[in-house]
Amino acid sequence: QVQLVESGGGLVQPGGSLRLSCAASGTIFSIYTMAWYRQAPGKERELVAVITSIGTTTYADSVKGRFSCSRDNAKNTAYLQMNRLKPEDTAVYYCNLRSPTNYWGQGTQVTVSS
Repeated sequence: QVQLVESGGGLVQPGGSLRLSCAASGTIFSIYTMAWYRQAPGKERELVAVITSIGTTTYADSVKGRFSCSRDNAKNTAYLQMNRLKPEDTAVYYCNLRSPTNYWGQGTQVTVSS
């Protein structure tokens, strides 16, 4: 059974940083693309970042230059480093494992506020 467990969310002031983690179990993590999405209240879920099995990354324009996606295949874990956070980054963040069956983490709340 595949499970994705997220951690690292919280409350941070504008300009601050957070690092989200997504630990996978029950699958061959290293061969799959991982993605990060977010959903703010009243808005649709949006794609934030993608990292392929070989470490190629792409980012939404809104986070480019501020967020960085990485993975440690030995630990079956993906990371989203978020720097220079803005209030508009406030959302629930989800990790997604793109296997033939899509799997999702439980979500972690990120709140950027002074």
